[in-house]
Amino acid sequence: MPTEPQKHIASAHPSEANDYDALAVAYTAGNETGIQNAYYERPAMLALAGEVSGRRILDAGCGSGPLFAELRDRGAVVTGIDNSTGMLELARKRLGEGADLQVADLGDKLPFPDDAFDDVVASLVLHYLEDWCPTLTELRRVLKTGGRLIASVDHPFAIYGLHRMEGRKPNYLATYNWTEEWTMGGQTTLMSFWNRPLHAMTDAFTTAGFRISVISEPQPVPAARELFPDEFRSLTTSPSFLFFVLDAD
Repeated sequence: MPTEPQKHIASAHPSEANDYDALAVAYTAGNETGIQNAYYERPAMLALAGEVSGRRILDAGCGSGPLFAELRDRGAVVTGIDNSTGMLELARKRLGEGADLQVADLGDKLPFPDDAFDDVVASLVLHYLEDWCPTLTELRRVLKTGGRLIASVDHPFAIYGLHRMEGRKPNYLATYNWTEEWTMGGQTTLMSFWNRPLHAMTDAFTTAGFRISVISEPQPVPAARELFPDEFRSLTTSPSFLFFVLDAD
C-alpha cells in the first residue's frame, strides 16, 4: 500500500485499532497534499457527485472535513459524522463553528430521521466494517427515495494482489480481516481493515435496497503527473480504490 495516509475511520474497535484521535493532525496533513487523497480519491468523489447545489448531503466518515468543505463550496448543505473526536475537532477548525458535525458510529443507528438526505458520501470508510448490511440499511433509511450513495473503498483486487506479493496467501473470494501499523507524527497505531470480493460488495448494496448506477476505476487528475511522477504512473495502471454510485430506489 502507499505510505501516505489515505483513509478515514467509520467504525471499528477504538480500544484495539484504528485510533484516528492519535493520528489526527499528521493524517490530516498528509490527506491535504498527497496524491492518493488530494489528486485521486477526492476529485473522483466530487466528479461522481456532480452538481450538488442545494442538495442535502451526509458526509459519512467525514474525518477532518476536506470533502465536506469541497461539497459546501459547491453549494451543498452538508452534515458530517465521524467517530473520531480528534478528527472532528480539526474539522470544526476548518469548517467553522456553524458546521453541522456530529460524533456517530456507522455501526450504530444514525441520529437522523428517515428521508433526511438527498445524497450520502462514504469516502474510504466501508472497508473498516466487517458487516456492511446494518450500515447500508441505515444509510438507505436516511436517504430520500431517488437519492444516491456515493462510495469509495479499497480496491479488492489491489489488496488481494498486495497480500499475494507479501506471501499472505489470501483467498480473493473470502471476506477477511487484515491489519498494518501506521506511524505518523511520532504516533503508531494498528489499523484494521476488511477485504471482500466485488460480488460481496454488490450483493450487500442490492440487499440494502440500492440500485448500482456506476462502478468506476478513475485516473488521478493530470496535475499529479508532474508532482508525483512515480505514483502517477502506478495509479494509471493499477488503481488503489473502487468507486460506486448507488441509487436509492
